[in-house]
Amino acid sequence: MNKIIMTTALVSLSIVSSFAQSTKQWTLEECIDYALANNISLKKKALDKQTAHENTLQAKAQLLPSVNASTTQGVGFRPWPNESMGMVSNGTVQRSVDKLSYNGTYGVNANWTVWNGNKSTNTLKLSKVAEEQAAADSAITAKTIEEQITQLYVQILYTNEALTVNKQSYEASLANENRGKEMVNVGKMSNADLAQLSAQAANDKYGIVETESNLAKYKSQLKQLLEITAESGFEIVLPEATDAQATATVPALSFVYENAITNRPEIVYSQLGIKGSNLNIAIAKASYMPTISLTGSAMTSSSSMNENSWVNQIKTNFDMALGATVSMPIYDQRQTKTALNKARIARENALLELDDQKKKIWNTVEGYWIDANNNQQKYLAAKSNVESAQMSYDLMSEQFRLGLKNIIELMNSKTNLIKAQQDMLQSKYMTILSKQMLDLYGNR
Repeated sequence: MNKIIMTTALVSLSIVSSFAQSTKQWTLEECIDYALANNISLKKKALDKQTAHENTLQAKAQLLPSVNASTTQGVGFRPWPNESMGMVSNGTVQRSVDKLSYNGTYGVNANWTVWNGNKSTNTLKLSKVAEEQAAADSAITAKTIEEQITQLYVQILYTNEALTVNKQSYEASLANENRGKEMVNVGKMSNADLAQLSAQAANDKYGIVETESNLAKYKSQLKQLLEITAESGFEIVLPEATDAQATATVPALSFVYENAITNRPEIVYSQLGIKGSNLNIAIAKASYMPTISLTGSAMTSSSSMNENSWVNQIKTNFDMALGATVSMPIYDQRQTKTALNKARIARENALLELDDQKKKIWNTVEGYWIDANNNQQKYLAAKSNVESAQMSYDLMSEQFRLGLKNIIELMNSKTNLIKAQQDMLQSKYMTILSKQMLDLYGNR
């Protein structure tokens, strides 16, 4: 019986160990790489890029002539033919007296717009700009996802460390509660004071549950960005956030901003919008210009009423024609002028959009820069505050254990310590997050 129990325990332990080993731990770089390869929004943007490329190929094909082949086959019925009567088809007298006749025409037509004020050429350039804009739009989405992942990753690191602090606080509260029970038993503490210690322990336990809930929520949000829907566990690598990371020099605001407006896809997208609006103006102006086009055709026909063979008819009836057309606009009910004015308005709007994007980037970068500097100073101050609060609490706990301090003084000392620890953690990770965001904007 003991052997069976031992075997079952070993198997269960093996299963649990195997499950733990199968849970992948994700680094920040792995999370970003996986999201960029699997995020649905990015996949949609990739399809938009393919659509834009197809539009470019279509615009390029518009520079070439169009060629069409056609054939028409017909059947004629003449119930009372006049045998002395003939028909002339393509200069040939046809004297067949068949009631049924079969006719066929065959042709090839070509049309080529030689010049239309460079409208076709500029349309091709505009399609290429649209393709580049689709790529920039995809890059914007990728940057947004990268920033969201970074924020969630750091938030998970902060929450995980806060959970450790909460557990330590709970353990201290349990120790105080147990000490209080001993003091109640020997008559050195009232039950009312013990109830406060118990309430403090319960409150700390609730803080643990709440922090664990927030941690699970942040991990779930990160999984959603990575498009991971499996129910398997999801864990991230928990690198130690060092003092060096929090106290390292914050990059200069001007350096980050200059790199941002040079490399950010939002700026590239807006600049392409200006380029596209200039091309739209040129396309609208082309409608004032004449259009020159060439046409060509080759035709032949055959008929069963003709006594010649089908091959001879094809040769005999073969015709070719070439033509040139010049179309000059005179009055188009203000369509061209309206289109030109709208294109110019769109260009002004594109210029404003670029200025707006630069302003948004400045505000964002400046916000992260201010947060990084302020939180860095807060962290240095909070670090000293934690050391003082910890020493004060340790001394107060010892005095409480000896019966020299009351419950109110102990709880106040612990509250001060918890607040100091939370302030230090928050300022530490806010500094690290703000600096990482500055690195993303500064393309470091």
